[in-house]
Amino acid sequence: MKRCLSYCILFFLLPVFVAAQKVVSIKIDGSINPVTADFIRNSIERAHSENAECIIIQLNTPGGLLKSTRVIVSEILESPLPVIVFVSPGGAHAGSAGVFITLAAHIAAMAPGTNIGAAHPVTMQAQMDTTMNEKATNDAAAFIRSIAEKRHRNIEWAERAVRRSYSYTETEAFQDSVIDMIAKNEQELLEMINGKIVELTSGKKALQTSGAKIETYEMSFLEKLLDIISDPNIAYILLLLGMYGIFFELYNPGAILPGIVGVIALILAFYSMHSLPVNYAGLALIIFAIILFILEIKIVSHGLLAIGGIVSLLLGSMMLIKSGSSLEMTRISRAVIITATAVTALFFLFVVGLGLKAQRRKAVTGLEAMIGETGEVLEMLAPGGTVRVQGEIWKAESLGGTLQKGDKIRVKEMKNFTLYVEPIHNS
Repeated sequence: MKRCLSYCILFFLLPVFVAAQKVVSIKIDGSINPVTADFIRNSIERAHSENAECIIIQLNTPGGLLKSTRVIVSEILESPLPVIVFVSPGGAHAGSAGVFITLAAHIAAMAPGTNIGAAHPVTMQAQMDTTMNEKATNDAAAFIRSIAEKRHRNIEWAERAVRRSYSYTETEAFQDSVIDMIAKNEQELLEMINGKIVELTSGKKALQTSGAKIETYEMSFLEKLLDIISDPNIAYILLLLGMYGIFFELYNPGAILPGIVGVIALILAFYSMHSLPVNYAGLALIIFAIILFILEIKIVSHGLLAIGGIVSLLLGSMMLIKSGSSLEMTRISRAVIITATAVTALFFLFVVGLGLKAQRRKAVTGLEAMIGETGEVLEMLAPGGTVRVQGEIWKAESLGGTLQKGDKIRVKEMKNFTLYVEPIHNS
């Protein structure tokens, strides 16, 4: 009788316990980089420590770094709790690196109006040679085959996504066993996966997610900042800002603000480039371009140094991210490169040129400002005497013979506080 009563109590309380389950949700909306990998790893560890039933990764990415993708895939495959990758919301795309991550999930789902595919490795700025391209493709193909085989997904399509850039809509992906289900939102997804059995490294687990509470983990402010600057375009802009800031501080000591901004920008740029496949030859060309621009200010080269700097900056920018080591989105936009080069060229050819022109203008203060000024003879110059110039009385000597009092004169030069003047002849 007691045993029967215990079973009845357990039967009625079980739904309460099940409803109390917690599911963690995180959102990845952007390129895959080291910050994204760290965020996913930390979220999985935190969710596991808080006894979450599973973790949902809402994914919308055009691609990213292969190294970071491998880290994320490894974390998912070795995760102590189920990982559900949900390509959402409508209009989202799991491209390039996103294909690897989606296929690696214990349960892969997509929202209506989404697509997945195009995982072919591509170059950053220029075409790789045939051998390197084939090696990168074969490596990526083997990687995705192993993932698809592990999760019992469509191996043939997975390899075609790498070798031929195949893409599927959510319906095609579901029909061809690329994903497990289609769900409109997270609530519907939780109801659909309830009771499903997934295989973890510790054994099999039946999901209890019906009515579970969803808790969303967000990136911290620092993680969001690092995620933003991990974009190659942002890193490139920070690099240029940093170099220009240091340049202005050295050219105009004491300005302080350009130096502070320049150092901060350079530190952030170096952090970002630490996680990117940087070509140091390209970086050297950019630095060389800055040196040429500085020399253009100091040396009269009739624009040759500035032209050399522009060419060096353009080539260095296009070479800055090296090819063959990452997936689709890890590159600097051509539009950003052209814009940065054009702005830099205009600045040094026109703005700095105007500044130099202003520096070379005739002095308006001091003793040099007297040259070319006109005045009046106060005392006959034969050849020495006195004159009035700019309301001041000066000793003067005539360069054009004897001058009478009241004659108009023009200052030609000054030596030892004596003006050497010539007469102004009225026409």
